Amino acid sequence: MGDVPAGHENLATAPESSAPPAPTRRASRSGDRQGWASCALAAAGFVVCLVGWLQGGASSDWPWMPSLDLRLSFALDGLGALYALLATGIGVLVFAYGTAYLSLHLAHQERATAERWRFWPWMALFAAAMVGLATAQDLVLLFLFFDVTAVCSYFLIGFDRDEQQAHRAALMALLVTVVSAVALLIAAVLLYAEYGTFSIPELVDRVDSGTTTTVAAALLAVAGLGKSAQVPLHFWLPRAMAAPTPVSAYLHSAAMVAAGVLLLGRVHPLLARSDAVLTGLLVVGTASIVVGGVLALSQDVLKQVLAYSTISQYGYVVVLYGIGGATASGAAAFYVLAHGIAKSALFMTAGAVTMATGQDRLSRLGGLGRRSPLLAAAAGVAAANLAGLPLTAGFFKDELFFEAAHGAGSVTTVIAVLAAGLTLAYIGRFWMLLFLGRPRTDPSPVPRLLTAPITVLAVASVLVGVVPQLFAGLAADAGSVTNAAPVDVSPGYHLDARPANLMALSAWALGVLVLVFPGTARAGSLALARAGDRIGPQRIYTRLLRASFRLSGALHAREVLDLRSSVAAVLVPAGLLMALAFAATPTVGAYAVGSPAGSDWLILPLLGLVLVAACVTARAGTRLGMVLALSVVGFALAAVYALNSAPDVALVAVVVETMITLVFLAALARLPRAASAARPGHLHVDVGAEAPLRGARWRNPLAAGVAGLAALAGIWGFLSEPDVTPGLAEELIRRTPEAHGQDVVTVTITDFRGLDTLAEITVLLIAVVGVATLVRKGRLW
Repeated sequence: MGDVPAGHENLATAPESSAPPAPTRRASRSGDRQGWASCALAAAGFVVCLVGWLQGGASSDWPWMPSLDLRLSFALDGLGALYALLATGIGVLVFAYGTAYLSLHLAHQERATAERWRFWPWMALFAAAMVGLATAQDLVLLFLFFDVTAVCSYFLIGFDRDEQQAHRAALMALLVTVVSAVALLIAAVLLYAEYGTFSIPELVDRVDSGTTTTVAAALLAVAGLGKSAQVPLHFWLPRAMAAPTPVSAYLHSAAMVAAGVLLLGRVHPLLARSDAVLTGLLVVGTASIVVGGVLALSQDVLKQVLAYSTISQYGYVVVLYGIGGATASGAAAFYVLAHGIAKSALFMTAGAVTMATGQDRLSRLGGLGRRSPLLAAAAGVAAANLAGLPLTAGFFKDELFFEAAHGAGSVTTVIAVLAAGLTLAYIGRFWMLLFLGRPRTDPSPVPRLLTAPITVLAVASVLVGVVPQLFAGLAADAGSVTNAAPVDVSPGYHLDARPANLMALSAWALGVLVLVFPGTARAGSLALARAGDRIGPQRIYTRLLRASFRLSGALHAREVLDLRSSVAAVLVPAGLLMALAFAATPTVGAYAVGSPAGSDWLILPLLGLVLVAACVTARAGTRLGMVLALSVVGFALAAVYALNSAPDVALVAVVVETMITLVFLAALARLPRAASAARPGHLHVDVGAEAPLRGARWRNPLAAGVAGLAALAGIWGFLSEPDVTPGLAEELIRRTPEAHGQDVVTVTITDFRGLDTLAEITVLLIAVVGVATLVRKGRLW
C-alpha cells in the first residue's frame, strides 16, 4: 500500500487495479452538452454577480410565510458577492474541466454517456444553491439552502453508485452535514422566540449578550464547523474523495466546504456576542490546522493529501473568526478567495495526473515535469499560492493572517507560524514527489481541457500576487459584513522587519526543515493517524451508525408482526411527543374549564354516545355490528356539528357517513363466509389476520389510551388558544366578486384553491382506476 498511514488504506479513491487508462484525444473531445450548458449557466451567473457587485450590490425581499415572519430575503452584499463569485467563477473552470474528465471516467468504467444526466443537474443545482446560500438574509432560508447543498453533495459523492465505498462516503457526508445543520435550525428557533425575527440584519441590531444568545451562537458555530469539516467533525471529508475529481475540485475546495465558513462569516456579529463561542472557534480552528496539516504529511493518495489540506486551510479561517475584529475579518475573506483558487487547481492537477498515468499515489509517481511541463508549472504556481510564497495571491493571504494573529497575542502568533510551516511542508512534498525525481510511469499526453483550467487559475494567482487590489476591494466589502463595521484590506509588499514578514520567514524555514528532514514529521503523522483510527471521531460515528441499524432492525421486526403493531408504532410515539411538547411548554393559566350552558346540554350526551359507539366498534365481534357502531359515531358527530351552527358541515357529514356505511356493508357482504367464524373480542381474527400476540390485552388499550389522550390534548390546545394572526376568511370573502362568483365556497374550491382541487380529483381518479382494475382481475372478491 505504499506509505499510506495505517488504517487509511481504504481511503484510496482509485486503486491501481482500477486506475483509468491513459486518455485519448478523441475521448477527451467527446461532446458533453449537459456539461457545457452547466458551464454556460455558471458563466452567466458569474457575470450577473460581478456586474451586481460593481454597481453597488442589490437586494430583494418578498413575503414567504407572513404568519411565521418568513421572507424570501436576498442581498448581494460584500460577503454574498464574494462567495457567489467564487462559486460561479470556479464553477466555470471546473465544469469545463469536467466535460473532458467525465467522458473519460465513464468510458473507463464502461458506463453509458447517458449517466451524465445523473451528474450535471446536481452540479448546476449545487452552484445555484451556493449563490442562494451566499445571498440569503434569513436564518430559515439559510437553513434551506444549507440542506440543498448537502443533498446535492450526497448524489455527487455517490455518483459511482456501483462502488460501495462511494455509497458509504456519500451517506457519511450527508449524515454529518445534515445532522449538524439541524443545530442551525434550532438556533434560528431560539433566536426567534427571544427576539421575534429570523432576519439576520434585524437580529444583528437586536441581539444582546446572554444565555440564549450564547447557546444559539454555539449551535450556529456547530453547523458551520460540521460543514467545513473541522475537528472533530472532519472525518467525512477524506472519505468524500471517493467522488469524481470535478466534484472534489468544486465542492471540497470552493463550494460545499466553503459553505460552513460562509455561515460563520454571515452570523459572526451574533457569534461575537459571546466570548466563549469565539474562544471555541479558536480552539477548534487550531486543532483543525494541526490535525489536518500533520496528517497531510504522510498521505500517499493524491486527493487524500488535498483533503487533509482543506481541513487545515479552513482551520485558518476559523481561527481568524475566533480572533474577530476588522483585521481578522478582512483576512478571512481574502484567505477564502486565495485558497479556493489554489485548491481547485491542485485537485484538478490530481485528476489530470491520474488520467495521464493510471496512478493516484505519490509513491508510484514522479518526474512528470519532464513530460508535462505546462501542467507542472501551473501546479507549481498553485502550490506556491497555497504555501504563501511571493508573487502569488497566497503571499497576501498569509500576510493578512499573520497580522491578525500577531495582533491577538503570542499564542496565536505561534499558531500562525506553525500553520504556515505545515502548509509549505505538505504541499511542497506533494508537488516535488509528482513532478521531480526519477520518472516511475510513462504518462500519456494530458488533454487540453484537463490542463487549461489549471493554467487559468495559475495565471489568476500570479495576477493577484502582482496586483493584490484585484481581491482587496471584494475582501474588504465581505469583511465589513462579517465585522458589522467598515474594514480596510490593503495588502502589499514591504521589505522591512515588520512582524508579518518575520513570521513568514520563520514559517518558510520551518517548512523547509520538515521537507529536508521528513522522518520525524512522518513518524508523528503516522502515530496521529493510528490514534485517530483507535479513538477518533470516525470510530465513534461508525459505532453509533451500527447501533442505530441494530435498533432500527429490532423496532422494525417488532412493528411488522401484525397490523396493530404497525398502527401503534405511529400513534404511540406521536402521543409521547405530544406529551413532551406539553411538558416543555408553559401552560399554567392558559386553559380554563367552564360550565355547560345552552346547547352544551345536548352536545354532551351526543359526545357520550360517540364514546360508547367507538368502544363498541373496537370490541365488536361481528362485521355488521362493527359497521353499525361506526356509523353511529359518524351520525352523532354530524348532530354535534349541526348544534354548533355548522349545518353545511353536518349535511356533508351525513352524506359521507351514509356512503361509507353502504360501501362497508357491500364490501363485507362479499367477503368469504368462512372468515366470519371469529372469536368474540378479537376483530383481527374476523378479517383473516393472525391470532393476537402475547400481551396484546394490555398493549392495545395502552396504545389507544396514549394516542387518544394526545389527540384530545392537541385538539383542546389548538381550539382553546385563539389565533393572534388574522385569518384568510375575510380576504377570501372580499375577493370573491373579483373571481366572478357569489358563493365564496365555490370560488375558493375552483379558483383560490384550484390546483389543490385538481390534485384531489386526480388522486380520486387514480384510486378509482386502481380499484376498478383490481375488481376486474378478481383481487377484491
